[in-house]
Amino acid sequence: MFNQVQRRSARLALAALLLSTALGQAHVGEHPSVHDTVAGIIDRFRKTISLQELIAMDAAKAKSLLTEKELQILATEHITFRVNVPVKVIIIRETAMGDKPFWLKDRGFIPMGFKITLQGTEVDFWMKDFEVGRIGLGVNSLTGGNAHYIAALMPLKKETKLEVTELYPGQLRVGALKDGLQPFIDRPEAMPKLPVLPGVLSGLAVIRTQNESRDDAKLINLFHNTNHPALDKPDQVLLTWSGDPQTTQSIQWRTGPSITKGEVQWVEKSDYNRFQPAQPKRTNATTFKMEDANLLNDPVVHRHTVTLTGLDPGTAYLYSVGDGSDDGWSELAEFTTAPGRTEAFSFMYMGDAQNGLERWGSLVQRAYRQRPDAAFWIMAGDLVDRGNERDDWDSFFHSSRGVYDRRPVVPAIGNHENQGGHPGMYLQMFDLPKNGPEGIEPERAYTFRYSNAEFFVLDTNLTPESQAVWLEKALAASTATWKFAVYHHPAYSSKPERDNPSIRKHWTPLFDKYHLDMALQGHDHAYLRTYPIKDQKKVASTVEGTVYIVSVSGTKYYEQDPREYTEFGMTNTSTFQVLDIQISGNRLVYRSYDTDGKLRDNLIIEK
Repeated sequence: MFNQVQRRSARLALAALLLSTALGQAHVGEHPSVHDTVAGIIDRFRKTISLQELIAMDAAKAKSLLTEKELQILATEHITFRVNVPVKVIIIRETAMGDKPFWLKDRGFIPMGFKITLQGTEVDFWMKDFEVGRIGLGVNSLTGGNAHYIAALMPLKKETKLEVTELYPGQLRVGALKDGLQPFIDRPEAMPKLPVLPGVLSGLAVIRTQNESRDDAKLINLFHNTNHPALDKPDQVLLTWSGDPQTTQSIQWRTGPSITKGEVQWVEKSDYNRFQPAQPKRTNATTFKMEDANLLNDPVVHRHTVTLTGLDPGTAYLYSVGDGSDDGWSELAEFTTAPGRTEAFSFMYMGDAQNGLERWGSLVQRAYRQRPDAAFWIMAGDLVDRGNERDDWDSFFHSSRGVYDRRPVVPAIGNHENQGGHPGMYLQMFDLPKNGPEGIEPERAYTFRYSNAEFFVLDTNLTPESQAVWLEKALAASTATWKFAVYHHPAYSSKPERDNPSIRKHWTPLFDKYHLDMALQGHDHAYLRTYPIKDQKKVASTVEGTVYIVSVSGTKYYEQDPREYTEFGMTNTSTFQVLDIQISGNRLVYRSYDTDGKLRDNLIIEK
């Protein structure tokens, strides 16, 4: 629950302080690039500092190694804008940041003397006066992490309306410090109810920042070693779909940089299980170099991708990946194409893995042993914690070995894949359908059909409205009996004080119109199943409404508060879900299991 500023006298004192601080000067000058500056710093560090020192470096040491010019750019050129009247700039940041951002005190910002709690996090306020003209603010920190600060602007001359222009980066937006504020442009969560603020703060203009840019100047904990370096032998073998699941199969894997090509051998299982097995077919892979310069012990690997085509529906195949040499092949694995007609099937769904990937691996192996018949595995975003740092992906693939080379993965993008503002490494890792909305990067949103079900995978890191036209066309065209949406940030939140109204505005009316059966979501790290919902209201049955699920499969948990839409919820529980589509009676049987394989929730939907 939000805390309030408790004493009226403190508010009056604050108001006097706000109106009495002397005006200061904004930085004026050309617009150097923070990104180029940070890239130069990192390059210099790599060339002049030992690996051991790089890994052990703290923020104070890193700051001491920066030039005056570098410090000035990092302190003033992260966010810039112009104002037409003198303003008091108020930085709102997590109290836990301590002496971050490093430039706050150096530039003369002073604390306002009170703290409040927003969405369960204590924040404080720092202020400084600026004259008319260009204002520059600095990076969030040199360490990365913490939510990005936001900046409120208080006009110091009331007779002229404040205008904010030339806002950089260009995707930032100006909002208002009031109920419903969405503090970050790249996060759909809004603050439904702000705590009571001093009157002089209420309604102020706010620079809505980009949360993922919090790591733009990360110099600490930037350099890593992977526990699972690449070898010449193939590993991280992964099945996905980029085409029709009835007739195609995409296969991806990794090798060390000395292996410059890849091949797949494959054969129908029935042709292999004979006294004189059929000769396998061979297909060459597309190979590219993946680089992570901050991965000190394994910076370069090769990744290989093959899409097999012309396969027979409903058929089991054996395959092996390698470089074509006699001893360069992986062990045999198996996949089965989707049926060519309506048949019963099952699939797996999991929420965020993200943290504790070793323990998550135990859950994955348990799920596979318990339900090896599940045809594919859906993951609703936040597969890893650091989506553009390869060592985290190395742990993910190591923990899921023996499963994702036998059952295709159907992933959605979470905010942690979007580390730094773009899911670049995710898009390199997974070969996915390219049938998403025009104007949006391929593979970020897509759809596919399996038997009598269709799946609509969406990206909540992008604006919901940018996918709504495509989503409606796809839903309208679907002839599937069962329809599922897969995305990360939930339309109906589980975590206290979280809300994503833009998803409800742009997507759930389409779910209602075309009767989506289930929305499979993540992000909130506490299990929730809603009542059937239509028009944002509870309805009597699943015939009328959509059921929304939030789940978590990793070891990071949040609290959960009572919501009028919650039919069942639980906390501190990692789960995997199995959905059985039964043809007899057109029935969906949904079950949720914990890490011990114990049934924790279930639901039956009949059409």
